[in-house]
Amino acid sequence: MVKAWPWIHPVLIFAASMAVLYAAFNFGAVKRFLIGRPMRTRELNAAHNKLVWLIALPILSADLYSSVAYGPEAGITELAHLGDAVKWLVLPITAATVCLLFMLIVSYIMGVLAYPNGGGAYAIAKDNFKKPWVSLLAASALLVDYVLTVAVSVSAGIQAMASAYPVLAPYATTLSILCVLIILIVNLRGVSESATIFAWPTFVFMLSMVTLIVTGFVDEMRHGFTQSTTPAFGTVPHGLSILLILKAFSSACSALTGIETISNAVPVFREGERGAIKAYIGLGVITGGTLLGFAYHLYVKGVSVNPHNTMLSQLAGLYFGHGIIYQIIIWSTFIVLIMAANSTFTGFPQLAALVATDRFLPRSLNIRGDRLGYSNGMIVLAALSALLIEAFNAQTNALIPLYAIGVFVAFTVAQIGLARRWFRVKDAFWKTKAGINIFGAVITALVAAIFAVTKFQDGAWIVLIVLPLLVLAALSIRRHYDHVAKELRIDLKTMRPSSHRVISVVLVSGIHRVVLNTVEFAKSLGTDVIALYVGFDDESIEKMKEKWEEWGEPCRLVTIKNEYRSLLSPLSRFVKMLETAEGHKPDHIHLLIAQFVPRRWWQYILHNQTALLIRAWMIRHKEVVITTVPYHLSD
Repeated sequence: MVKAWPWIHPVLIFAASMAVLYAAFNFGAVKRFLIGRPMRTRELNAAHNKLVWLIALPILSADLYSSVAYGPEAGITELAHLGDAVKWLVLPITAATVCLLFMLIVSYIMGVLAYPNGGGAYAIAKDNFKKPWVSLLAASALLVDYVLTVAVSVSAGIQAMASAYPVLAPYATTLSILCVLIILIVNLRGVSESATIFAWPTFVFMLSMVTLIVTGFVDEMRHGFTQSTTPAFGTVPHGLSILLILKAFSSACSALTGIETISNAVPVFREGERGAIKAYIGLGVITGGTLLGFAYHLYVKGVSVNPHNTMLSQLAGLYFGHGIIYQIIIWSTFIVLIMAANSTFTGFPQLAALVATDRFLPRSLNIRGDRLGYSNGMIVLAALSALLIEAFNAQTNALIPLYAIGVFVAFTVAQIGLARRWFRVKDAFWKTKAGINIFGAVITALVAAIFAVTKFQDGAWIVLIVLPLLVLAALSIRRHYDHVAKELRIDLKTMRPSSHRVISVVLVSGIHRVVLNTVEFAKSLGTDVIALYVGFDDESIEKMKEKWEEWGEPCRLVTIKNEYRSLLSPLSRFVKMLETAEGHKPDHIHLLIAQFVPRRWWQYILHNQTALLIRAWMIRHKEVVITTVPYHLSD
């Protein structure tokens, strides 16, 4: 098509440019169309409903359960270069992952018992550690993991679609970024995560995976549990090492992200902590069973790693061909992976807002948008995720090395915090609870260390650098806010507002209605008014003086000649001269700049460039106050 119509690219670029300009100058209309009407603050509580655990389970488990689609494959991919003899290792690697899953679930049930109102790693660490850097480490780790969850889930979803429809493969990066943008818009519109409609896609994916696993067992009962494609069990190929096995295990552990979601959302459950515990038990059973069943059938069928066709797609194709059931599995996989990313658009902004409330992140992250969501946090998450997808070309296997380090660091901090809490409160069975969390902390710390060592050269070093930098940045932000608060604090008994001497400077380019409008406004303020004209030659300056005198000299006119055709330099010198004037130094210099307000959006690009430049340049002057005086054009 590009060869047949070479003009298509310039046309598309021009259309996109016009769309951007229209959006820039009609932001309100575009925002209403995409986001919807603003909502009142009192509508916030009405948007959230309590859920029974059976409905809350699929909603809150989308992040964790969706990762079964790529977890086992991520593990065995690390060993694929050793040949077919390593295929059997998908079984022990997946089994070890499931054991870790159950250990984490038991540990987080302890968290539900300790914090029935919801307590993520940040809240647990803040409650149990005096040093703020510990809780900030947990928060930073989770924020990084949220960003990677979006990037990995969306990329995995697009890869699943590309496996069924190879024509999509060259556009994986573009489609992934487009999906992130769509998810962002949906969340900016305020679609609640707790809406029961979001339970059904996860239910469909669960049913699809159960159908796949049951079909596999039926096939094996007919053709044998050891088939011609089944690799030999226990073979140790040349080149296999403990380090490689640990590397594969760490990649497979990417299937364990999202466990914390239920513990964060205990208030959502109608039954409170009992409902959350039921959901955790159900989640562990179905996720563990799915992982083991999926890995076992991959082993029996001897499915190989194929960068252009996921192992799930290959296995479904072997059992169902490419008919309707195969399509349902692929589409449900895509949808649930997108939902996993969607759920993160609630977790990231809420955590960022919580940290911002404690003044460790910019306060803008704590502001609710028109639809009552933390829209700034959502935009930051989408932007960072899109950058990662672009940087790694939407390749899940390339993103996996960065993945899960952060979440296991957060797991470790949370487990240590819970253990410290049990030692402090010493309630019923506190020794058992403390023992469980201490054991969990040791295991998760070990897994995080395995990640750091085995994935270091593959990109884990990025996360290991980013985490301490985020903690240092958060501490710097808090110091800044504390300093600002101290500087702005006043003594209400002794400090009173007083009058200041102000000189108003009106920039004039000639004598016309805009200058009349601006000078009238300046004179109405009751301050000393100076009109400043910068000319580029003697003739224009003399002409300006004559017309000003003819106009009746409404205020004092100062003219400056500048042969370099610049306004900024002479304006800065004039302001500096006023600031240093002996005996007549004003407290403030009031700079008034006229601004045209056109009727049509495209006319904005024809005006106001000089005014924007002057405002940006003069903001560095401490005692200069800048006012924009609008002039509305009739056409």
